Amino acid sequence: MDRRGFGDAPAGTQVVQRVGMLLRQVAASRSSGMRLNGLVANTGLTKPTVHRLLNSLGAEGLLDQDEKTGLWHLGPEMYVMGSAAASRFPIEEIAHPSLQRLAASTGESAFLSMRRRDETICLMREDGSFPIRSFVLAEGTRFPLGVGSAGLAILAHLDRAEQEEHLSRLDLSDGRHGVNQSLAAIRATIADAQTLGYVVNPGRIVEGSWGMAAAIFDRANRPMWALTLTGIESRFRPDRQKELGRALLLEAHHVSRRIATGAVD
Repeated sequence: MDRRGFGDAPAGTQVVQRVGMLLRQVAASRSSGMRLNGLVANTGLTKPTVHRLLNSLGAEGLLDQDEKTGLWHLGPEMYVMGSAAASRFPIEEIAHPSLQRLAASTGESAFLSMRRRDETICLMREDGSFPIRSFVLAEGTRFPLGVGSAGLAILAHLDRAEQEEHLSRLDLSDGRHGVNQSLAAIRATIADAQTLGYVVNPGRIVEGSWGMAAAIFDRANRPMWALTLTGIESRFRPDRQKELGRALLLEAHHVSRRIATGAVD
């Protein structure tokens, strides 16, 4: 449940925050959609409030309700807006060849995630040839910085003060992000990543599901995205981690260089 700042926000700002929260919840459900009761439970808003906002968003074409199932999905106007945003931020176009090469060369599932404030959002996925996959990460999945390989890779390249600021806000108490999470383990992973250049995340969200990631930098040399490989534990043994880490760093450097130069294939 995410109700950050609602109590202190002006009335108009509250509406915008609530609309944003509902849109993110529906987007995270991907093609499965969300029911009214699920949105009420996930947001902590009252049922009349959610019902009213959903109908308003539906009238504007931002959401769409399936008449047969009652499920809410992203509407056609969101597609139009997303296409416009994609033309301004062509990171997916720039990074897609790297995802394809990572998936083809390693056999694992490869992902592109971006940082947005205190979170990472998965933007794109490319499946490899290995038939057993991890399903912890998918398009639209959000994790706090410090949870998941992408967020750890980005956090590792922030300065110490900013790292600690993010970690001070990270709530691991409810086990929502895995029972093996701890601030001590996160700090140890960050320290290792600063030496290796890439992150190894040993099944902290779902036991047996491992991930590795390397950060991508914007033109100001800030870590804003990450490339991730995920799979089962047996595919991420120590003798293979170096191979996967080199592949991630090579492609992350390639994408960062293309962003810096503005080059798009």
